[in-house]
Amino acid sequence: MLRAAYMAQELLTTFEEDISGVTLKPAEISGSYQIFVNDEMLFDRKREGRFPEITELKQLVRDRVAPDKSLGHSDRKKDA
Repeated sequence: MLRAAYMAQELLTTFEEDISGVTLKPAEISGSYQIFVNDEMLFDRKREGRFPEITELKQLVRDRVAPDKSLGHSDRKKDA
């Protein structure tokens, strides 16, 4: 739960003008960690076999809610 709370705080700070909230919902299945924007699943720990890095998570959310938003140092390097 600590990792989820940290990531929620990061998303709320980064996207304060782009998202209206973050919901943390305890899962019935231990180890479940899924990220949704509306009804679209962006990340599933079981499918990926790992937790996302915070920069990866910010990029996934940004691409759905504010595609033109710069993430500064958290932005992926663009291929030339």
